[in-house]
Amino acid sequence: MEFDEDAQDALTELINIGVGRAAGLLNEITGSNIRLSVPEIHLIPFGELAGVNKTVLGSDLLSTVMQEFHGQFSGVTALVFPPDSALTLVNLLSGEESGTDSMDAVQVETMKEVGNIIINAVMGSISNILSENLSFSLPVYFEGQLSTIATDRFRGMQDDWVVIAKTQFLIESKKIEGTILLVFEVGSLERLMECIRKTHS
Repeated sequence: MEFDEDAQDALTELINIGVGRAAGLLNEITGSNIRLSVPEIHLIPFGELAGVNKTVLGSDLLSTVMQEFHGQFSGVTALVFPPDSALTLVNLLSGEESGTDSMDAVQVETMKEVGNIIINAVMGSISNILSENLSFSLPVYFEGQLSTIATDRFRGMQDDWVVIAKTQFLIESKKIEGTILLVFEVGSLERLMECIRKTHS
């Protein structure tokens, strides 16, 4: 898989546009000043996903919202947080403080909605800029270790590639670490990069 510096810069630019759009939508919904940092991009084979050091993802235990996407390129997009970051984000958005360290049903629905907004903003920007139509599944929320998520949720994608886009949510002086994972089905990342090269040529 060829992924040179120009390709990485182009993909970073695409994802960053989507991240900025997501921040704007969250600002409108909450009335808070929410900023998201420029994502750091890493490309790894799927088989190495479970071994990614927790310094990249922030925690061994993760709170994750996942959506599948299908089109010219297909795969799974996941928004991943350490549980404390996820709970802090949900509390800020809902204006309520949780009395426990785990999410109740209402908070889980809030998290799914946040994931839906951010994932659709990122993937929508990619599809619009590249003039490619994508369809999306409904968001699913789950918690667990990355190795469990990789095995249980992305079964059958062992030969695929993962783009890790790590960004930081800056909300009311709180730093909340969030990571966007793009898991591409076999051949899909190559097709995405082909579309990017055509757009930039």
